[in-house]
Amino acid sequence: MRPEILFPLYAPVTTLKGVGARVAPLLEKLAGPIVRDVLFLAPHSLVRRRPATVNTAIEGEVQTFTVEIDEHQKPRSPQQPWKIRTFDGSGFLTLVYFGSFGHAVAEKNPVGAKRIVSGKVERFGSEWQISHPDYLVAPDKADEIPEVETVYPATAGLPARTVRKLALQALTQAADLPEWQDPAWLAKGGFPTWKEALERLHAPVNEADLLPIAPHIRRLAYDELLAHQLAMAQRKADRRAEPADKIAPGPKAAAIVADLPFKLTGAQDRALADVRHDFAQGERMSRLLQGDVGSGKTVVAMLAIADVAAAGAQSALMAPTEILARQHYETLAAPLAAHGITTVLLTGRDKGAARAEKLRALASGAAQVAIGTHALFQNEVHFQSLQLAVVDEQHRFGVAQRQLLQAKGRSVHLLAMSATPIPRTLELTVYGDLDVSRIDEKPPGRTPVATRAAPMTRVDEVEARLREAVAGGAQAFWICPLVSESELVDLKAAEQRAIELRATIGDGVGLVHGKMTGPEKDAVMADFADNRIKVLVATTVVEVGVNVPNATIMVIEQAERFGLAQLHQLRGRVGRGRRESSCVLLYDPPLSETAQKRLDILRRTDDGFQIAETDLELRGGGDALGLRQSGFPDYVFADPFAHRDLIAAAGDDARLIIGRDPELTSERGKALRVLQELFDWRASSPLKDAG
Repeated sequence: MRPEILFPLYAPVTTLKGVGARVAPLLEKLAGPIVRDVLFLAPHSLVRRRPATVNTAIEGEVQTFTVEIDEHQKPRSPQQPWKIRTFDGSGFLTLVYFGSFGHAVAEKNPVGAKRIVSGKVERFGSEWQISHPDYLVAPDKADEIPEVETVYPATAGLPARTVRKLALQALTQAADLPEWQDPAWLAKGGFPTWKEALERLHAPVNEADLLPIAPHIRRLAYDELLAHQLAMAQRKADRRAEPADKIAPGPKAAAIVADLPFKLTGAQDRALADVRHDFAQGERMSRLLQGDVGSGKTVVAMLAIADVAAAGAQSALMAPTEILARQHYETLAAPLAAHGITTVLLTGRDKGAARAEKLRALASGAAQVAIGTHALFQNEVHFQSLQLAVVDEQHRFGVAQRQLLQAKGRSVHLLAMSATPIPRTLELTVYGDLDVSRIDEKPPGRTPVATRAAPMTRVDEVEARLREAVAGGAQAFWICPLVSESELVDLKAAEQRAIELRATIGDGVGLVHGKMTGPEKDAVMADFADNRIKVLVATTVVEVGVNVPNATIMVIEQAERFGLAQLHQLRGRVGRGRRESSCVLLYDPPLSETAQKRLDILRRTDDGFQIAETDLELRGGGDALGLRQSGFPDYVFADPFAHRDLIAAAGDDARLIIGRDPELTSERGKALRVLQELFDWRASSPLKDAG
């Protein structure tokens, strides 16, 4: 039940004065549907209005002048602006109005009237002018022109000044809430109260007040991070409270390890030990196995599956695409079968008697392992005793989908896998409700990928070398950028590149892109995996999953348009066999300094975790690493780069709070409940769950 003290903030935006049927949808689009969303909408800049005279005017500055209306210059055609010539004793200043504003302005500002005008001053030939002044008022209303004015986000039909009035109105709806932060922590950070922080947010006195390092913004960011971390700590505690069957290391896993043609890395051994420790606790496991492309996560998952099978129970491995599910099946089925563990592959393509037989095998327990796509959590799929759910590329599934799979058994252990390296500083924000194991060593035998950068002007040379390599039996990816703002243009460019490469290389050139249906993409990818296609032109749909050991060349066109972590993921598609592999980063010169650093770090290292940390530093705040697609929370105040120290502190604080006051019944606990409701971060929030 939401606390009554928050009711005014959870009221719809239409309760704000001036928000009617026309403004409401605009404000909802800009901020959100409730008053709290408008309250949390921060100004992004300040305008300082300095008094000036025409003979001291500075081009490009926002300045304020005391003038007399000298002349109205009416337009000769509708396309021309209405101009008002004014004089301040030192020179003439022209006010310019486009559109149908002129007559209304003329009525309010007759010739001879004294006025105060403020706006951005520009040169037009030998004249000074202000286009659409911010303010034009009589001298007795001079106090309407602020010396320092905050500038808020705006949208078509809703100007920044209107948004400012609504944000300040929302501020009056905010009550003095009970303090949920530890007094010693507040003193250490020099933090104001929650209400004081909001007041400073909407009334900054200088540019420093707009920065994420300002104490009031750090206070609000920490509140938001603590609310989130608290919800995840509660969720983790709830899971651990669920009893689960203990699973001991079995002989089957040891036998599979003995069969492997390689020795497990130290990181794989540590990850397996983490999983087995969880299995032995008698409570439900929720663990993330995070490892770079090709680091050997699947082997660890296979050994966990073998332990579960040895205990007489079943496992399910769910992958986001059919081709990836099939790939896992081909990797795991034979080693497991050699030790009496039966595996079935279940995808949307299964029909009729064959599908019915697989379903019977799972329901009876004759099959100990199911590998598949979304088909695994359909209603007609039943397990005799599902105890482990392995979810590959877990961020590609919705929370409800992961939960549907886990609901196929009682207290099912979860092992999530991700090949998208997340910087340590951000792990808590994305995976705070999971225990995390990192596989940060590459298995022996992986061939390093030689990475080179070249300007797009050398594309003909790259195509010629590619033709030679394909003639020698190699396969290659050619990646074209695809961004939503110009998706059709980019898609056409990818199609054109495929046509050009067919002219250069021959018919063995395929094309795969996001506009194709799932089966269409799978068919092309299967042809590539089976070496019927030699060069695959693709948008980033190949970023995760596909394993083609014979592919040894990766060409990424306009590499400067990709994020660093994304480039690393794409590069990981090659170098998966024993043959020497290469990655060519084609770019449009000139490169920005950031783009240059991005390409340089790729040439220097293939350590995904180091690359992720560097990407965070190069991007700073905003959508670091493209994490919006990787389950990164949509914070309002917290900045993943500027507030890295606060993320760790909030995680520690949340664990301490739940350890001491799990039900949040103390005075601070009750205040923390208000905090969670304020930010809408609760343990029960279904859409903000990593596990």
